[in-house]
Amino acid sequence: MVYRFKLVSDEVSNFSREIEIDSESTFLQLRNAILDSVDYSKDDMDSFFLCDDEWERREEITLVEMDSSSDYDIWLMEDTPIDELVEDEGQKMVFVFDYLTERSFFMELKEIIPGRSLSEPVCTLKRGKAPTQKVDMDEFDKKIDEAAMKQAADVLDEDFYTDGTDGYNPEDIADYDEFNYN
Repeated sequence: MVYRFKLVSDEVSNFSREIEIDSESTFLQLRNAILDSVDYSKDDMDSFFLCDDEWERREEITLVEMDSSSDYDIWLMEDTPIDELVEDEGQKMVFVFDYLTERSFFMELKEIIPGRSLSEPVCTLKRGKAPTQKVDMDEFDKKIDEAAMKQAADVLDEDFYTDGTDGYNPEDIADYDEFNYN
């Protein structure tokens, strides 16, 4: 049986990939097919997450085992066939390719093709240019700071602490007489 996955990015609107892979292939083979399709290095840590219909992350399938004392099942890409965890069309997953900044591809099992098999995964559709694999951390920090400043400005308008005058409005301060500080 062959699975056809579609990948999209929230960073690049016209980007998508379709990967066909045998259902008995491992998540490691799927990972490598994805990375090859976008010309990314295979030197970095990454993970798959199975998601519910609202894209909430559930089970993680990791490249390497990092916490052997976990109370949860640990799924390793190399040891886990895709069809062990993915069985239904419409199954959503996230492939985190940049742990530091949580950048990822959103994936969905678009089609299950019975009666076919593939010895190697194949990218059947390439649309658009993939986002860069790694971001400049100074640039990333700058964007985070800008977003935080904008959010703060939206929340804390000029009259937040005052009545519009140069000083504070005593009526805006809670009545501290109810507290006994002695």
